[in-house]
Amino acid sequence: MIYFDANASEILRDVARDALVQALDCVGNPSSIHQAGRAARRMLEQARTQVATLAGAQPSEVIFCSGGTEANATAIAALGADRVVLTGATEHPSVLSASPDAERLPVCADGTLDLPALEAALSRTPPALVCLMLANNETGVLHPIEEAARLCRAHGALLHVDAVQAAGRVPIDMARQGATTLAISAHKLGGPQGAGALITTPGLPIAPLIPGGGQERGRRGGTPALPAIAGFGAAAAEANGAAHLAVLRDRLERAAIARGAFVCGRGPRLPNTTCLALPGVRSETQVIALDLAGIAVSAGAACSSGKISASHVLAAMGLSEFAGCAIRVSLPWNATEAEIDAFIAAYGALADRLAHRTPVPISAA
Repeated sequence: MIYFDANASEILRDVARDALVQALDCVGNPSSIHQAGRAARRMLEQARTQVATLAGAQPSEVIFCSGGTEANATAIAALGADRVVLTGATEHPSVLSASPDAERLPVCADGTLDLPALEAALSRTPPALVCLMLANNETGVLHPIEEAARLCRAHGALLHVDAVQAAGRVPIDMARQGATTLAISAHKLGGPQGAGALITTPGLPIAPLIPGGGQERGRRGGTPALPAIAGFGAAAAEANGAAHLAVLRDRLERAAIARGAFVCGRGPRLPNTTCLALPGVRSETQVIALDLAGIAVSAGAACSSGKISASHVLAAMGLSEFAGCAIRVSLPWNATEAEIDAFIAAYGALADRLAHRTPVPISAA
């Protein structure tokens, strides 16, 4: 299997697997004060430092949790209670579902946030909480986070950044980028599933979404999942960017365009991601055809219980005509030239065989 669905879950890095296995042999609870507990605590704090370094943050401000969804929900619950919530129209479902009454901010045709619309919304609302993803999970498009942060500061707003797809692929620096809080997830950067982090700014009070025994400085209850967190830290230490993947991605795109595909979102993007629309061929048909050829891709966010529906991201970009015929190709950290060659051959055969057909309409997400 050629795995080109890294935005759903990255391939586990060897260092993360090793750290996870080592932590499985650690019997102690990090909250215990005996020798075994102290050994577990050292593993936990090492991972905390590794994750903080990745985000340009302080270790004391890293709150470990189960993943990006919990991190997003915690930030919105803690910071949005007494504020108007504004979200980008192309945000991940975990943000949109955690703030169902939020005003949705439009995006430009290239998928980036409409900054004048953000400024107008901030001007007419009381102090707000703005929720923006650093990189879109379907198109890879990067929002102008630093510019958005400047507008937020000028209007007394807080900024929560969902950096789940960006972490480990593009540089993150909370202070420079101006985030109040930031969410990342282990399995999106080559760590194991089941661990994530909400990273805060110093002194910011965060009420726990899950209360418990005072773990994570009272900000997230429950015994930490030490093996997953140890793997998270090891992956964070090794995930130092994916710029080299842009060359492979661009070659793949050129071949797809030659076969009639359209690239959705051509602005600044993650180097590993492309969203390809093939007019006349349903997304589901493309995913299945490539799977039969031994290549795993997706039709958007991997959070719909196997359901394939038209993309709200593409609709928000004004690309509704392509919303039911697009696939996401997201290269893993260890993608190879040979795998790109195989994709190009399989995609070409798919386009030659099916592109003349008229797609069957499907419901919007």
